[in-house]
Amino acid sequence: MATYTPTPYKRGQDSSVGELLSEVTSDVQLLFRQEMELAKLEIREEATKAGKAAGMFGGAGFAGYMVALFASLAAVFGLANLMDSGWAALIVTGVWAVVGAVLFVMGRARMRNVSPKPERTVQTLKEDAQWARHPIK
Repeated sequence: MATYTPTPYKRGQDSSVGELLSEVTSDVQLLFRQEMELAKLEIREEATKAGKAAGMFGGAGFAGYMVALFASLAAVFGLANLMDSGWAALIVTGVWAVVGAVLFVMGRARMRNVSPKPERTVQTLKEDAQWARHPIK
């Protein structure tokens, strides 16, 4: 990553407005590049942390799946003491079908409220563009 080294001002040296503007522009470009490099580095670090956390969530999800599976088997065997094992398995399957249907309906309803367009970002970009056209207002 490049380091920022401003051009030193020398007394007694007259620079034209164009030269000063050129120096300011190059300094701003360099600063912008450095900020972008810093942002990329921070994003990489945070993505690594998020990836590790996602792996842990995946492991927790698998463990939860195993718990649900063995709890379902225990429910089937427990009900099999009271009735035929086929009916016991059918009852547990029906319970899981109802849970799945409820979760599906709730997920579909929430998904309908998701907007793929980042509304706030679009609005602030419009405001920035308007300000850039008329910075005094």
